[in-house]
Amino acid sequence: MRTLWITLLLLSAPGWHPPLGAQNAPTARVRCTPRNGGLSLPDGLCAVVVGRDLGPVRHLAVAANGDVFVNAAKGGIVALRDTTGDGAADVIRRFGQGGTGIALADGWLYYATNDAVSRYRWRAGQLEPAEPAEIIVQGLPTGGHEAKSIAVGAGDALYVNLGSESNSCQQTDRGDRSPGRDPCPELATRAGVWRFSASRSGQRLADGKRFATGLRNALGLAIHPASGALWATTHGRDQLAQNWGFDERKSAENPGEELVRLEAGGDFGWPYCYYDVDLKTKVLAPEYGGDGSKPGRCANAKRPVAVYPGHWAPMAVAFGRAGVLGDGYADGAFIAFHGSWNRAPLPQAGYRVIWQPLAAGAPSKPFLSFATGTAGDSSFRPSGLATGPDGSLYIAADASGTVWRVVRSSDTRSRAAASDSQGTGPAVGEPAPDFALPAATREGVSDRTVRLSEFKGKTVVLAFFFKARTKG
Repeated sequence: MRTLWITLLLLSAPGWHPPLGAQNAPTARVRCTPRNGGLSLPDGLCAVVVGRDLGPVRHLAVAANGDVFVNAAKGGIVALRDTTGDGAADVIRRFGQGGTGIALADGWLYYATNDAVSRYRWRAGQLEPAEPAEIIVQGLPTGGHEAKSIAVGAGDALYVNLGSESNSCQQTDRGDRSPGRDPCPELATRAGVWRFSASRSGQRLADGKRFATGLRNALGLAIHPASGALWATTHGRDQLAQNWGFDERKSAENPGEELVRLEAGGDFGWPYCYYDVDLKTKVLAPEYGGDGSKPGRCANAKRPVAVYPGHWAPMAVAFGRAGVLGDGYADGAFIAFHGSWNRAPLPQAGYRVIWQPLAAGAPSKPFLSFATGTAGDSSFRPSGLATGPDGSLYIAADASGTVWRVVRSSDTRSRAAASDSQGTGPAVGEPAPDFALPAATREGVSDRTVRLSEFKGKTVVLAFFFKARTKG
């Protein structure tokens, strides 16, 4: 019987960043999917498909260890873990009820259905709940814009978007030249963001406080990581041409979709007002006597931080952070646009994730398209965003049931280094530099880990020695 020593060498190169479940597979590197899994991205970035065919996924949250939790409108909460380190989830779990909003905060996993917000106690490294869910608030209004997005802020604050029941609070919803109800009764219980206690169970709508109003459907909610302020993206009204005879181009481009910073008591004007992208101001809605140009009572409505083309349908917002995407994505916001349905006869549009650079809470540059579909505009319907602990961006798309992770291509290995199918996107997943390893064998040592630091910061080699017994 002879003893055979087996040496396992682990390499860490510069710029290495932990993949999902990195503590379980320290040697692996994220491997970008061929052609970015159907995404066109800026030069130098690539995407790995974390999971596909997951159902109508909406918002998502990423744990400190890289586990991803996605709220699927049907199918409950989807938990994704990568134990091999290539970036693709190989462990998938489902639990709870599905909806839209989700958040990890203070040792809890919060999630929203269409009529309630609940939470699970959550411990580091946990992939499935160990205890039943606790209902924080229930009996929330449904119908119309009923999807609930959430954000958890400082001071025990749970923010919940309660979208409007109607398009523009008409006497007959979406009716031809039907006048608006004035005052609009929906504003008492909807079309705004409500604040509840994040820790008290069994709350009802009456236990919350309307934090901001005049927001038709603020599906994108996010807490700014530096200021702690609550930000939102809002869906503008529809059918200026169909119901009120506006020019078709005017109706297609208006109203602008808004990025807003919310403050207690803020009123953004819906249903009385909308933002006109041509006039660059809020004007009075035709249901309330507006002609498309006069501001009327809208002069006092809160103004947006930034405005985007009409009917693009912003679904989610996530703030960038310094990390693997590079310093250019450290100060600003990613916004996911689901895409339009009512810009005809003009082409439908949106269907993208954009990057909005910000400085001191205001746009510092025009927005840039960050991610689009390579198989045609509507092939990509983004519905959720989250920034990972390493600064990478996670994107969910409900139509395809896909979750992607976007990283810098120099920090990854490629499954197929090739440009996208249309030849207009970046090179995908350029391999990281190879580093030569010295031969490392050793006789007569006990089981232990040897650390070598002879590469002066360029490479760290970990050598693990195992022994096995062989015959002969």
